[in-house]
Amino acid sequence: MKKKLMRLAYSLGSVLTVKQVLDCAVKLSNYNPDTVWIPETWGMENFSMLSAVSQKIKNVKIGSSIINIYSRSPSLIAMGAATVDTISEGRLVLGLGTSSIPIVEDFHGSKFENPLLRMKEYVEIVRQVLTGKPINFNGQIFSLKNFSLLIKPPRKNIPIYLACVNQKMVELSWQIGDGVIFYLRPLKELKNTIKKMQQKRKIDVTCQIITCMSDDVEKAIIHAKKTIAFYVSVGKIYRKFLAKNEFQKETEEIHNEYMKSGLKSNYQLVTNSMLDALTIYGTPDECLKKLRKFEQAGVNLPIIQFNPVGNVDDSFDLLISTFSGDTR
Repeated sequence: MKKKLMRLAYSLGSVLTVKQVLDCAVKLSNYNPDTVWIPETWGMENFSMLSAVSQKIKNVKIGSSIINIYSRSPSLIAMGAATVDTISEGRLVLGLGTSSIPIVEDFHGSKFENPLLRMKEYVEIVRQVLTGKPINFNGQIFSLKNFSLLIKPPRKNIPIYLACVNQKMVELSWQIGDGVIFYLRPLKELKNTIKKMQQKRKIDVTCQIITCMSDDVEKAIIHAKKTIAFYVSVGKIYRKFLAKNEFQKETEEIHNEYMKSGLKSNYQLVTNSMLDALTIYGTPDECLKKLRKFEQAGVNLPIIQFNPVGNVDDSFDLLISTFSGDTR
């Protein structure tokens, strides 16, 4: 008999279409996940998708993973959060992050400056705005005068989770966040960080985990390798972090090959040790065992990042029946 997970979440990612995200949400309504998370990169707009998903699945939290703090003002994020929380009847978890220099500067035309201070002021402003009271805020980055919402938020305290990679943002997450969102952290490092930080203050620890499940193991492995290769190739912040934590040689080789020939074949340089440390992959039984390792590392809420292997519908059916089939 499968051991029942205490909490489990799903991320319906950027590789899906709008319709596929909504169809997956409908399927999840037959189960009982803790949270459905929706990412935002350069495709689907997050607040719109969260509102739509909230109407497809009831009695389940919905989370933004993540809203970046450069593409919207703090007031606008607070307005969006209040709106989605109203539409979802109080189910929003607001995930905030800094995103990355290419997205912020190249796609949004902003300067990637003062990420720590900016995050701190964003969280403070959003929380003040959600009280419904007029606020006057004088920070080092933002100044607001006599701003108040025209609508009454259903909750004055919407949980705010911070996405983080580097240690300073990790520390800020534990200082001001209700929870933290990790991604692409080797299991050993993840366990050590969680143990150290949770001794300072207990918060909800989530980790979004690249997950590629298939009865055809080789297909699952290739897909997982391609996903890691993509992030190592185009995500400088992840590449630098992984280079400092176990995988310097591998990340250099993957990125060098990317600079020569793109993403065509550099996934072949992703090692099995990288897969084991960073992802959940393989057959259903293998994936269940790998998920336990993230729980044992101290992750309160594993977030299964759905990476379809083959047909989207069939792949998602296999995924949720494996992980959530015992919670219906």
